[in-house]
Amino acid sequence: EVQLQASGGGLVQAGGSLRLSCEASGFAVDDYDIGWFRQAPGREREGVSCISNSDSTIAYADSVKGRFTISRDNAKNTAYLQMNSLKPEDTGVYSCAVESAPGRCSGDSLADDTYYYGMDSWGKGTQVTVSS
Repeated sequence: EVQLQASGGGLVQAGGSLRLSCEASGFAVDDYDIGWFRQAPGREREGVSCISNSDSTIAYADSVKGRFTISRDNAKNTAYLQMNSLKPEDTGVYSCAVESAPGRCSGDSLADDTYYYGMDSWGKGTQVTVSS
């Protein structure tokens, strides 16, 4: 069974850090682009970051550039999102999704609200709450 599970969320004060993990099971992530998305209450889902299967393309939403870092460890079948200098506006449910390569990972894709729906598999999210 193909599964993706995001974890690592929690409650943190503004300025703090969290590292999210996206663990895949039932398939190997080597052949997939991985994307991180978030959704805050009352707001549209937002593409946060993506990484291509070869790591040759990495993209971030403007709102997180310089603060978030995406990475992947294919040996562990896991992707990560290191989030530093967190702000209250980073609050939301963060989830991961994969797209078979060659995917559409790019800054333009992250800004396109159809990017998420074109992914091949989606995982359950993890709540991130940043207090001011």
